[in-house]
Amino acid sequence: MACRTVLVVGGNGFVGAALAAELVARSGCNVVVPTRRYQRGRDLLPLPRLLLVEADVNDDATLARLLPGVDAVINLAGVLHSPCGPAGARYGPAFARSHVALTRRLVAACAAHGVRRYLHMSALGADADGPSMYLRSKGDGELAARADVTLAVTVFRPSVIFGPGDRFMNRLAALQRWVPLLPLAAAGARLQPVYVEDVACAFVNALDNHATIGRTYELAGPAVYTLADLARLAGAWSGHPRPVWALPAGLARLQAGLLEWLPGEPPLSRDNLDSMTVDNVAAGPIAPELGIAAVALEAVAPYYLAGRTPRLGLDARHPPPAWRAGRDRIQDAGALSPDR
Repeated sequence: MACRTVLVVGGNGFVGAALAAELVARSGCNVVVPTRRYQRGRDLLPLPRLLLVEADVNDDATLARLLPGVDAVINLAGVLHSPCGPAGARYGPAFARSHVALTRRLVAACAAHGVRRYLHMSALGADADGPSMYLRSKGDGELAARADVTLAVTVFRPSVIFGPGDRFMNRLAALQRWVPLLPLAAAGARLQPVYVEDVACAFVNALDNHATIGRTYELAGPAVYTLADLARLAGAWSGHPRPVWALPAGLARLQAGLLEWLPGEPPLSRDNLDSMTVDNVAAGPIAPELGIAAVALEAVAPYYLAGRTPRLGLDARHPPPAWRAGRDRIQDAGALSPDR
């Protein structure tokens, strides 16, 4: 199975940008990234062999236009928050739409248009019977990803992902710039952060590897931390160390409930707290067939949190991609046309 053209759903996000760069740098693939708003993906435009297409992947007719000529689909789509659904619902509408309904739509479209390779981003702790809406929706998303036995499916379950531009360590650091004391909910929750480029490498290494078909892989870094440990490290590395106060469970739930009323995406929700009742820790090291030696948090995060370039990165592992300027130079001889 040689994947020459790959559709990356969610390709203009944090993980998607790293994955797109990895695909064009190492695999020689043509990469198609659909986005609902073209401007949101413009940072990807210098990548060679990458086509950015304004499209709504929640529309079946749009998928019917995108999938002909595609060899593989990688689904990175996901959200961290959703309002609650109606009484008795397993999860809220945003989780249902992004994690479950979209997965079903993509799997059905792959089967209808002869795409046989499908790689799926889930989450560590995903469980259809899990304690949170997020984890239940991710578990149901995995079931949807495997619903068609004719597809060659690989599922990835990363822990919390760090790297330049992340919304995890950067948020913990930003909070400490403005407060003398950091009141922290779920301070004892255990996590095993994984580097964004390790996640990208896992997808690329699995793409044409038959041994990974039908497998579910946990992706986690080399060390386990409590959330309080990570908050202290983020404060120290960003130059704004603050004392961390571990909130009692009742106050933590009150804090999360109040934060849910803030405009935009809340920094914490009650559903996040429910997710953190389960350790976000892998059962073992990253599987050897993925070919990854996991990068430690300490090797990267101190640099980007301090506003400096990390010592490790794509350029340290592989030759740099041949950057091109302008959208007219992105499409080489094998790329899809914009009207696909």
